[in-house]
Amino acid sequence: MATRLLLLADTHVPKRARDLPAEVWRAVEKADVVVHAGDWVDVRLLDELQARSARLVACWGNNDHGELRERLPEVARTEVEGVRLGVVHETGQAKGREERMSAEYADLDVLVFGHSHIPWDTVTATGLRLLNPGSPTDRRRQPHCTYLTATAAGGELSDVVLHRLPPRR
Repeated sequence: MATRLLLLADTHVPKRARDLPAEVWRAVEKADVVVHAGDWVDVRLLDELQARSARLVACWGNNDHGELRERLPEVARTEVEGVRLGVVHETGQAKGREERMSAEYADLDVLVFGHSHIPWDTVTATGLRLLNPGSPTDRRRQPHCTYLTATAAGGELSDVVLHRLPPRR
């Protein structure tokens, strides 16, 4: 059995966009598990994503306060089809990230993170896969707004695809 994952972070709704792009909502409907690595900003998006997702795994980010921090953990952990998955917002500076995260999350196969709005996909020396989906609503200095999809099956993560969204009108 294979499980389809949608990876999001740094949505910043409604500060950076009024809503998620339609393409992202379609991806939510297709996904078996939606993963969100924080910086929601408003609890209304959490409520809507929970209502529209088959399953949601999420954490809070540095721009999330109040009810978001009450309802979400700083670090979320789960297992999906034998893949030990963690979700955290911040991992610190890029320099030394692989070593720091390998030490801190030695019990995981995959760590999804956010904060920088910069897509990231590396595998550490210990085999930990680090994924940052970027942001579907705030590209900052990146050429595109982005999100990731992947498949989990048989203890492996595969078919990791970075999706670039068209510019907003």
